[in-house]
Amino acid sequence: MRRARAAAAFLGPAGLAGLGLLAAVALAVAAGPAISPYGAAEQELGARLQGPSWTHPFGTAELGEDVLTQTLVSGRVSLVVGLATALAATLVGAGLGLAAGWRGGWVDALLSRVTDLFLIVPAFVVLIVLSLAFERVGPAEVVLILALMSWPPLFRLARASAMRTRELPYVEAARAAGAAAPRVVLRHLLPAAAPEIASFGALAVGVAVLAESALSFLGLGIDPDGDRSWGAMASGAGDTLEEHPWLTLAPGLAIVVTVLAVSLIGEGVRRGLDPRATPPPRREGV
Repeated sequence: MRRARAAAAFLGPAGLAGLGLLAAVALAVAAGPAISPYGAAEQELGARLQGPSWTHPFGTAELGEDVLTQTLVSGRVSLVVGLATALAATLVGAGLGLAAGWRGGWVDALLSRVTDLFLIVPAFVVLIVLSLAFERVGPAEVVLILALMSWPPLFRLARASAMRTRELPYVEAARAAGAAAPRVVLRHLLPAAAPEIASFGALAVGVAVLAESALSFLGLGIDPDGDRSWGAMASGAGDTLEEHPWLTLAPGLAIVVTVLAVSLIGEGVRRGLDPRATPPPRREGV
């Protein structure tokens, strides 16, 4: 109970709301298809392209498939892509940024120039080119493409934090005492950069989900004949958006809720880790 209260105080109301939303989405995509009365590929030709109803809350697709069930199944791929991309981009960006800020010199110059190359090139154009380079695009390829273009902003944040922290007296004292570089980075530089890293990691999930959806909508994302995602569902319904808008309502709503949830979590974690964002306690009688 104490740990739960401490976690609630750490995240704050916004973070708790985001965590609840994300947990609801994750539970729905994990357990929903199993309890749904319809299969993801189950066809009902007599109910083709029907609007929302009690039997099909989000309508049916071209061959009578239940759109809600398809959305829940596709959400598994979208969430895995978002989480895996955020994890990879966070590890690369934070690791390189802390290394550059700590070492300085030629290491910092080299990593900074490489990062600048990634930043000056239009990211979405590169994503399109890379997606065209693969014969077949699956979840693994999408994670690789998105992670490759997502880490540079965190590199700059982590590098700036490390450069500030390495000049502090307690870090200088640790270096003078002979502490190894990995120990100093993990014990001092990493905790100082934790607010930026945590906030970036949470937001990167939403950005990855949106980017994958945009690529799939353009027909350059995950192959719809294989693993389906929310973006692949939206791309398949693009030609019939005016006549059958419900085909994009369910995946679009799922994307919006997921992005909102991770944004709230990121803000809650950032405020919890950053003492400057925590208001001072009020004194009695003031």
